[in-house]
Amino acid sequence: MEFEQARPFMETNHRGVITTMQRNGAMQNSIVVVGAYQGNAAFVSVRGNSRKVRNLRREPRCTVMAVDTDWRGCVVVEGQARLYDYRNTDREEFRQMLRLVYRACGDKDHPDWEEYDLAMVEQDAVVVLVSPDRVYGRLP
Repeated sequence: MEFEQARPFMETNHRGVITTMQRNGAMQNSIVVVGAYQGNAAFVSVRGNSRKVRNLRREPRCTVMAVDTDWRGCVVVEGQARLYDYRNTDREEFRQMLRLVYRACGDKDHPDWEEYDLAMVEQDAVVVLVSPDRVYGRLP
């Protein structure tokens, strides 16, 4: 399957799981809110010091799975994660990216963007984009 075939599913089904590699080689699964953004699987890790972010900084290979509400359909994206935060991205560009990925992962605007912006700074948020190397799943 190509990512473009999976994109509509990821644009409407935002329940997800990311699998990262721990230092000891074991897998680490985390529940995330996912979406499709600029040809990638995407999510925001609101805590920049979370285990998934630490794992991805060390080893960017990962798998993101999006599932529908009844768990009958899913899309899996395997690939390399790129992490964006206030340390490696222009401040205004990152603020806009956070907002765009928020929308991509929830199909709506935040009720208070200023509050959201402040919270993302305080929590050291990270945008994670996973470039699709392999895409598969079960589309409804």
